[in-house]
Amino acid sequence: MFFTYLRRELAGRRRQTAIIAVGMALAIALVMIVNSVSAGVRDAQAAVLESVYGVGTDLTVSQASGPPEGGEEGGPGVRFEFGTEDGETTDDGTTLSNSRLTVDRGTSTFDASVLDTVEAVDGVSAASATLSLTNVTFDGELPEPPTDQSSGDQAAAGDGTMPAPGEGGGGGFGGGAFDVTSVTVTGVDPAAEAIGPLSAVELADGRGLDSGDTGEYVVVLDAEYATTEGVAVGDTIDLGGTEFEVVGTVTSTSADAATASNAYIPLDVAQELSGMDGQISDISVQAASASDIPAVKADLEEALPDQTVSTQEDLAASVSGSLGSASSLISSLGLWLSVAVLAAAFLIAILFTIQGVTRRTREFGTLKAIGWSNRRITGQVAGESLVQGLIGGAAGLALGFIGIAVINAISPSLATTSSSAMAAGPGGEGGMAGGFGGGPMAAAQETTEVVLNAPVTLGVVALAVGLAVVGGLLAGAIGGWRASKLRPAEALRSVA
Repeated sequence: MFFTYLRRELAGRRRQTAIIAVGMALAIALVMIVNSVSAGVRDAQAAVLESVYGVGTDLTVSQASGPPEGGEEGGPGVRFEFGTEDGETTDDGTTLSNSRLTVDRGTSTFDASVLDTVEAVDGVSAASATLSLTNVTFDGELPEPPTDQSSGDQAAAGDGTMPAPGEGGGGGFGGGAFDVTSVTVTGVDPAAEAIGPLSAVELADGRGLDSGDTGEYVVVLDAEYATTEGVAVGDTIDLGGTEFEVVGTVTSTSADAATASNAYIPLDVAQELSGMDGQISDISVQAASASDIPAVKADLEEALPDQTVSTQEDLAASVSGSLGSASSLISSLGLWLSVAVLAAAFLIAILFTIQGVTRRTREFGTLKAIGWSNRRITGQVAGESLVQGLIGGAAGLALGFIGIAVINAISPSLATTSSSAMAAGPGGEGGMAGGFGGGPMAAAQETTEVVLNAPVTLGVVALAVGLAVVGGLLAGAIGGWRASKLRPAEALRSVA
């Protein structure tokens, strides 16, 4: 009886059923798309962070930005010093080259003993320290200084002018061309394989670092950087004025992100060459379980009041570019738009259900007169509304899947931008002219393209079905309550 009456009523009110179902479908499809894109953005942020901090890194411990240990705020950047015997001198001048391994300007380091404190905190399953450095290489050529004879000839000219730098005339000396290039270097614990930057990479050639590499001058290079520089496994490169043997090359485990650094060397060697003995810049922390992360963070902050403890969610805020814009758009505009459309769809369903009840006043009065209880009438109206909501939910699922498929087919690329330090001198971008010395470290923007993929999860499907059921029940409950309040006598007198 219930289903027969239900089928007849829905068939007789196709227009109302279609309007309610379409409104519900559009709202559910929008919610599905927003949730899937939001999950895709979170996955993209996680991929970027994992390439920097490593797979399984739940928290990072760092020092607030400032001068490195032993440095001075506002002091000089990288300083190159050359002796009189340095370089190669020819008739054209003297060629100079030097390399320094230094902590990035603006990066603070802290004592490596903090690692022991971190490992002693309950809930910490693994921890690994790193030291982020920049290898700055200076290459340039000084012109041969003028001789006394040329100076005398210039003075005899009597024109009273000073030659321009680099022209080799008397009365002054200048000119030359100098280049400053930088390479990012990360000192890592060779024994730490499960956490840290090297846990987010895979071997492209050769081998990685292992516990036997402690104290050894070996390096693992980013494969793209090695290709650009024409370096292969077995070759050597200069870092900090020391020759390192290339033992392997690596690529990021995420196809959408680059590795954290151009080069990876043993931590103790990095500390030695940079003059940062016993100092580190970051600690990667892995919690025993995801549920322990908030408690571990609180305990670390209590144990390390001078350090900054960040979770993956905190670090995601540092991902800028169009990926950051997409995250902000989804979390604000997308969320509120979904809520507004969903509320409108529920309101339309409720209003049409109430309107339908009003039109059926005589019908419900007759049903009450022949013995239908208020509960049975309310259930009948609620059942009709629930079916209308489920029809809208099914249509919404189809529209949502189509929308998500279109997004994945387009595969939009989002740019992630992070700042890194590089040496810069008076000459501008990475180079100096006419002299050399302690130039400041300038911020360089490193951009990575990340392909957005909107996943379809069981959670999204369950959300769509749940919204359909809730919308139908809500409209049915209000409409059924309205119908149950009708009195049989008044209903039978109605001409509606």
